[in-house]
Amino acid sequence: MKPQMNADARRTLFICVHLWFQIFLLLLLVSDLRAAESLRIAWTNNMLTIAAVNLPGKTVTIWYLEAFCRSGSTHRDWKQTTIPHKTELIEADKEGKRLRLRTLVEPSVEVLHDIEAGRDEVDFRMELKNKGDEAVDVQWVQPCMRVDRFTGLKQDDYIQRSFIFTKDGLTALDKSRRIEEALYRGGQVYVPEGINLEDVNPRPISPDKPVNGLIGCFSEDGKYLLAMAWDQTQELFQGVIVCLHNDPRIGGLGAGETKKLHGKVYFLPADPDALLQRYLRDFPKEK
Repeated sequence: MKPQMNADARRTLFICVHLWFQIFLLLLLVSDLRAAESLRIAWTNNMLTIAAVNLPGKTVTIWYLEAFCRSGSTHRDWKQTTIPHKTELIEADKEGKRLRLRTLVEPSVEVLHDIEAGRDEVDFRMELKNKGDEAVDVQWVQPCMRVDRFTGLKQDDYIQRSFIFTKDGLTALDKSRRIEEALYRGGQVYVPEGINLEDVNPRPISPDKPVNGLIGCFSEDGKYLLAMAWDQTQELFQGVIVCLHNDPRIGGLGAGETKKLHGKVYFLPADPDALLQRYLRDFPKEK
């Protein structure tokens, strides 16, 4: 004869089943919240938009891409530095998680972009190929990240919430050594060690040198940070339209040559040490 379950045992079983059901519902809720907070991306008219429900300002836009640049740029008219280019959308998924773009850079360079949004970052993979028979003097490229909505500040004060990393650690841009004289006034250029000072933005060049490829800012409420990094950096640049740049280095393309670049935009809690550890994990050769 099968033994009957007593009242205490039934009550214990009911409590356990109820508890596990509540845990299951909680896990579903957390999963839904994470999905809702996950970053989404879209691209149109050379502007990449990053969006999330918990992103301060709701959206961040990146001029992707502002310019491809020749060498010898520091002391000449900007129009003589930029190389004509055109970007088109190849593919975009319906969830706003992945984009594929193609850029044609005169006279013979094709650039393929694979951009993917995650929970707290956007990952960039760029492959550049010179399909011509002659070398192309394309030294660097400019993605221009607008941070006015994120910082809640304007051109005259957003550097208070913007930063790079120097030998002194995290350095607010308003505390860095700033120069005023240059071919074009306004903004500030931070050039890594080993980059030719004749091949950067024709705006004031700070004596302070970045020690890694991170440039970022803090949100208006101080709870979050936004940062950009690439595995090769020509310059970090605080611009003149409430923007921040990590301008990746290409270093020219020989006939038939292919190069690859890897970049990220991070959206994280306002913990610079955690950002630095994340960066060192993602770009280990920069250690």
